[in-house]
Amino acid sequence: MEARRSLSRPYSNCVVTPIRNLKKPYFLSLLSSSSSSPSSSQTVSPNRVSFKTLYPISSKSESFINRLQCRNSSHELNAVSDDIEDPRTGIRRKNLAVFVSGGGSNFRSIHEAVLRGLVHGDIAVLVTNKPGCGGAEYARDNNIPVILFPKMKEKPESLSANDLVTALRRYKVDFILLAGYLKLIPIELVQAYPRSILNIHPSLLPAFGGKGYYGMKVHQAVIASGARYSGPTIHFVDEHYDTGRILAQRVVPVVANDTSDELAARVLQQEHQLYVEVATALCEDRIVWREDGVPLIRSKENPNDYS
Repeated sequence: MEARRSLSRPYSNCVVTPIRNLKKPYFLSLLSSSSSSPSSSQTVSPNRVSFKTLYPISSKSESFINRLQCRNSSHELNAVSDDIEDPRTGIRRKNLAVFVSGGGSNFRSIHEAVLRGLVHGDIAVLVTNKPGCGGAEYARDNNIPVILFPKMKEKPESLSANDLVTALRRYKVDFILLAGYLKLIPIELVQAYPRSILNIHPSLLPAFGGKGYYGMKVHQAVIASGARYSGPTIHFVDEHYDTGRILAQRVVPVVANDTSDELAARVLQQEHQLYVEVATALCEDRIVWREDGVPLIRSKENPNDYS
């Protein structure tokens, strides 16, 4: 399922220190060893597409990067796995990037599962478009680097799409998990991480999906339609809203006299469980693709069973 990526690590013996401002959130941005463009390469599994890209770092981003201090410590880079394989399974531990725009409850659930040892991976970095959101605060409290995206004039530390790809490469990110991120993912990121970006949506796609269907608006639309069932959907991400291949769903009943808040609470409970299950399968290389392009999850207990 996953393709290995190798990068030179000019800062393997040091760590970047984020610029801190007691009145404002702080960010850890991408590393840069020189003004030359870093490259990325892959060793490709039979189920993946080979690619090689070059992404130059913008001068403004590089100026910001050069303000980061390097010291002889690996404390803040401990979350980045470096081709460590489980001796029992031979599966390499994965690095995850999570994108949030709000409270990040799914992000927290996945992180807690990582800490409990349920997920064979680590959250290497958090990406957000709202520096003050609950998800970003939780990341900073747990020493997870935070990147601001997309690029904003009033936020010089924010990154462009190309610089974001470069930053994720620096963190050796294998998979990207969108967890309530409300911006459209740029084509540069979709092309750089084929079949490696997942999103969770609070309805049974393809129903009640697409632009404008997010948060409480989804649950309101479900109730107004008279649908008897709803539930979360986890799907791979393409260049459009909610149109990528569906990977997993969980059915939640819509009961008589339901309110949008009540339905949202029941769906969210299932979201937390389902996303952890999918993240676990993803990091254990249990996602397979049928010949017709449909992704399936192979059972851990019985490799001949799929869901």
